[in-house]
Amino acid sequence: MADNAIIEETPLRFELENRYLAYALSTIISRSLPDVRDGLKPVHRRILYAMRALRLEPTTPPKKSARVVGDVIGKFHPHGDQAAYDAMVRLAQDFASRYPLVDGQGNFGNIDGDGAAAMRYTEARLTKVAWAMLEDLEHDTVDFIDTYDGSMLEPAVLPSRFPNLLANGSSGIAVGMSTSIPPHNVGEIIDASIILVERPNCSIGDLLEVMPGPDFPTGGVLVSSKSERQQVYETGRGSVRLRARWHKEELKHGLWRIIITEIPYQVQKSRLIERVAQLIIDKKSPFLTDIRDESDEDIRIVLEPRSSRLDPDMVMAYLFKNSDMETRFNINLNVITAETRPEVMDLKGLLNAWLSHRFIIHTRRAQHELKKIGERLHLLAAYLIVHLNIDEVIAIIKEHDEPRPVLMERFGLDYDQAEAILNMRLRNLRKLEEISIRKEIEDKESRAEYLRSLLASEKIMWREIKKELRNTKKEFTDERRTTLAGTPEAISIKPEDLVQREPITIILSRRGWVKTIRGHEDQEQLDKIRFKGDDELLRAVKSHTTETITFVSTSGKSFSILADKLPSGKGFGEPLTVTFDIEGGDQVFWAMEIKPEQEYFVVTRLGQGFRIKGADLVTNHRSGKQAISFKKPQDYPIHLHPVKGNLVASISRGRLLLISTLDEYPQLSKGKGVRIQRLSKDELLVDATTFNMEDGLTLDSGKRKRHITELDNWRGTRASKGRMLPHGFLSGAVFAETGASILVAGKGYTGELF
Repeated sequence: MADNAIIEETPLRFELENRYLAYALSTIISRSLPDVRDGLKPVHRRILYAMRALRLEPTTPPKKSARVVGDVIGKFHPHGDQAAYDAMVRLAQDFASRYPLVDGQGNFGNIDGDGAAAMRYTEARLTKVAWAMLEDLEHDTVDFIDTYDGSMLEPAVLPSRFPNLLANGSSGIAVGMSTSIPPHNVGEIIDASIILVERPNCSIGDLLEVMPGPDFPTGGVLVSSKSERQQVYETGRGSVRLRARWHKEELKHGLWRIIITEIPYQVQKSRLIERVAQLIIDKKSPFLTDIRDESDEDIRIVLEPRSSRLDPDMVMAYLFKNSDMETRFNINLNVITAETRPEVMDLKGLLNAWLSHRFIIHTRRAQHELKKIGERLHLLAAYLIVHLNIDEVIAIIKEHDEPRPVLMERFGLDYDQAEAILNMRLRNLRKLEEISIRKEIEDKESRAEYLRSLLASEKIMWREIKKELRNTKKEFTDERRTTLAGTPEAISIKPEDLVQREPITIILSRRGWVKTIRGHEDQEQLDKIRFKGDDELLRAVKSHTTETITFVSTSGKSFSILADKLPSGKGFGEPLTVTFDIEGGDQVFWAMEIKPEQEYFVVTRLGQGFRIKGADLVTNHRSGKQAISFKKPQDYPIHLHPVKGNLVASISRGRLLLISTLDEYPQLSKGKGVRIQRLSKDELLVDATTFNMEDGLTLDSGKRKRHITELDNWRGTRASKGRMLPHGFLSGAVFAETGASILVAGKGYTGELF
């Protein structure tokens, strides 16, 4: 170590903080966030400037991309060649950039996610949009800074006649912050800019009338509401939802299929198709049987429905929820301001920043032109002197070895004027040249007068800017690609919608085992079903795979499940305790296909009853729902069944029949209910059912049946004792229409289920 070295001690934390802060600022300003004025990051700005230096104009032949990348990393951007090439490739992709800045020749990648060919195989040149970004660069409109090695100069920002920041958007992740700006339609941007010039105090809502939202290069349908979009543009942060565009294609014989013609921005088509295909393979998408990619230059993805009876809107609603057919684009309007600091701006701030930049560009261009006109007029004055004194000027040049001082002294010229006279060609001394000089002086003075008025009046300057804005719109505007649909109508997809509808029979055993059999089995087939050990059939419910099945236990709990999820096969099935959390000692005694809007009648063995909606019996919890509670611990439900009429008939163990009206029973979402029939001490209710007067009532004792139509003898109010059953019917009589489990089992009811 040298003797004169100075070592200064400093805390490690202090050094780390300073160095990390320097790194963070470098990443934010020089790499990840775009400049609010031209919408470019340094690498993109350097690519365009290097291509301009290579004279890769829109009308000239392209050059190898490797040549461009070489100039970029060798002169301006000291980073890897692949990083620079990747940045240039993105500027050339029409599915990534709304208005590409690079015109690429060759394979520059595709929307499937395939990468570009190597830089030695591709060629590039600037587009008209990029050329508009670079326009007037030679007129001292922007500042130039030293390149990384100090050997050259590069522009600190581009003049940017084209509103690139909002037109093409930008995305990037820096240290502690990020940016995500969506692309927009240039015609709408310029319309909003003109409104802002004419009415500086206008609101963001006024701007959104002409610039309603993003316009993505891949099209799609924007399904965020106007209020959501306005909040995003007012705060500079938020998100919007983007959906694929689709239509229903009619085929012969009533068949149809769905055609996807546009997919959300930044979604790879191949990945999207792979995801939907996996849903079909995993049987998680019951609506589709196949997906095909028939795309050429235009996107065409074909979705084959499982059935022509399906609703295409429901099919797409499922795909929007379970695939990238719908995406959420996060917006963060974070930019580098003209003062070189990161800031999240609102829409008005972004447009004002670009317009202010254009005002500066116009001002500096006018000043530069005025300066050049002054210099030219200075020389033209000397040329005019020559023509007025041509013989004397020629004589001085012929007679003197150093004619410049003589000319300066004789005609009152300065050094530059005298030098310009000496450099004149002889052909310029013809008589007509004097006329052209006077005409040029007149034109230059007129132009200078206009430029001075332009610089003296902001109003005139803004008028000039508006004229330029309209010309830019006329040159670059195109049709909007993304449709604004507002908030779509919500389509509810229930679990049963995701299942193919098939007839099944649910078999519930007395010991609580359950399984399903395909089709609707008749009694003869049910008698052949095998059970484990001494177990036997308790309930057989004919239903479909798309229906909700509810089980009721002796504790009054209900348990619900989609029929398709019940175990199927020829074995014994599974105990319900595998599917539900059923407490020890509790037993399931009832199973039924539940309709949410249907009303059901609950009956307990101690004579309590009430009405309940099917929706109140359905639950998604494994532990079930306490739908029925009891006044006494020894009570439990006998059964529940759909309400079939406006009358209620009940039979007690003491052979008493009571008929009351259904209106006397409350409709509850859960509870104990009210007394159905007055019972003696230790007496039980045998059965209860609902019916219509015109249908009458059928009694079944197990040995004989009797249909009763004359019911007045047993009519009474709820909670009455009732009157004796017809002669010949004992206490085991039940109502044949109830569909109670004991009838399916083929046994008479004794008052005890288990």
